[in-house]
Amino acid sequence: MVEKTLEAQAAPLSKPTLEHDDNLLEVRNLKMHFPLRKGIFSQVTGHVRAVDGVSFDIKRGQTLGLVGESGCGKSTIGRCIVRAYEVTGGQMLYKQQDGGVVDLAQIQADGLRQLRKDIRLIFQDPYSSLNPRMTVFDNVSEALQVSGTYSRTEIRDRVAYLLQRVGLRPEYMTRYPHAFSGGERQRVVIARALITNPRLIVADEAVSGLDVSVRAQILNLLEELQEEFQLTYLFISHDLAVIRHICDRVAVMYVGKLVESSTIDELYRHPKHPYTEALLASVPITDPRMRDTHYRDSLRGDVADPSNPPSGCYFHPRCSYAQAKCSEQVPLLRPVGNNGHSGFAACHFAEDLKLEGVIRD
Repeated sequence: MVEKTLEAQAAPLSKPTLEHDDNLLEVRNLKMHFPLRKGIFSQVTGHVRAVDGVSFDIKRGQTLGLVGESGCGKSTIGRCIVRAYEVTGGQMLYKQQDGGVVDLAQIQADGLRQLRKDIRLIFQDPYSSLNPRMTVFDNVSEALQVSGTYSRTEIRDRVAYLLQRVGLRPEYMTRYPHAFSGGERQRVVIARALITNPRLIVADEAVSGLDVSVRAQILNLLEELQEEFQLTYLFISHDLAVIRHICDRVAVMYVGKLVESSTIDELYRHPKHPYTEALLASVPITDPRMRDTHYRDSLRGDVADPSNPPSGCYFHPRCSYAQAKCSEQVPLLRPVGNNGHSGFAACHFAEDLKLEGVIRD
């Protein structure tokens, strides 16, 4: 995470360069605004600010968790990175295998094919993300078939290896998706994501639709694959318990903006934003002896409308610690804390608040 104001982040670079050599992706002031249209002429009457000035880094070989309530813009960021959307503004600086840096936001259609081999997406719903009219072999190998650079035998060997690696039998490649359970389908989706030997994988709620026992198996599989294939993950989830299991760092979003970023350990011990504290309050405490020792403050009210957000801090109408300044001034994401705390928060009173985590020192 960078220590810049949003004004500085918005300044364009003459030549794409990374601020830190160990980063694989640096997102700077990313914006994705969707137009609202009304009337018979579909006139634009406003915009939904799904992503509104978000900046973060992803280090090579690590996992960044992106969390927040439904509708906060998490999935939109993932789709921007894989260029499913034409972004409204900002930069997504990606370091290629040859060491060169490209801005994913500026790449034209002709240059996207190679980058989409490097950056793959694991979808949330394993039931709808696989084509039911295609066999497992065709679902998994479609990207290689389209490229036209591999023989049928090479593709078949690659699919068989990946199916075996994700815990499925190679002969399953002739079956159709309806023959598999949800967990097995998600393994097929993971194999499909790995088929092009990617470097960055965006996992969008990859385990939220699975049973708890199957969820643990898939998370363990993702960790094993990360080590074996030297993968980097952007793991999108609303479940902080899952994020704690698999991620190195976590970024918290609220209504299109980043409100906090920190290491997993620091975030769970010493949150610096009231919204993060409220999210942590929803994480189940497994030790019954500790349940009555934690202050559990649930969120009040509804999520702000991204097409008409409140003034100042977007979270202030729901915040127990809000003061007059919160409704007047927009807090910038800045480094906060002491004693080695490496976090960032967008709260006017981050240094003064004593917020409750879910892990005791």
